[in-house]
Amino acid sequence: MLVVQDVDLTPNPQALKFIISEPLLKRESRSFQSKEEAVEDPLAKGIFEIDGVVSVFYMDKFITIEKDPKVSWGEIQKSFVNFIRNFDLSQIPVEKEIEVSSEEETALLKQINSILDQRVRPALAGDGGGLEVLGLEGLTLKIHYQGACGSCPSALRGTLVAIENLLRREVNPNLEVIPA
Repeated sequence: MLVVQDVDLTPNPQALKFIISEPLLKRESRSFQSKEEAVEDPLAKGIFEIDGVVSVFYMDKFITIEKDPKVSWGEIQKSFVNFIRNFDLSQIPVEKEIEVSSEEETALLKQINSILDQRVRPALAGDGGGLEVLGLEGLTLKIHYQGACGSCPSALRGTLVAIENLLRREVNPNLEVIPA
């Protein structure tokens, strides 16, 4: 039985991070911005059935829910706790095997991901969010914020600049980071 062990605030006032008793995923993170996107994922789909939920992000042992500003957390939390308590972990779709050829991932992209894994993603996960690299074209890195970070004003401004500055210092002074 899954249990919500704790609830953490995030920098996004419309998002809460729920710490879960069991691991949901080992490697992947999953982000859904609508009920339609979640149709193939029973966990996210069930959470979207709760009135007021506008996005769902989950990985490891937490789920971040973003709500509609017009809905109170009290209305969402009780339904969410009941849903999680009765959810069967075996319904979560199997994680995809990652197969990347050496041609697809350049040394530069590996270096970028290494820095993001060590210095950026843990901080974002601490705030209930994540970061997905969508690609590198020349020296332009395209990223996508997940979870609480997806619609947080500070992620879209300050965090983006901080990530770009870090990568310019550590990898290449001409790198540009853009959100998708």
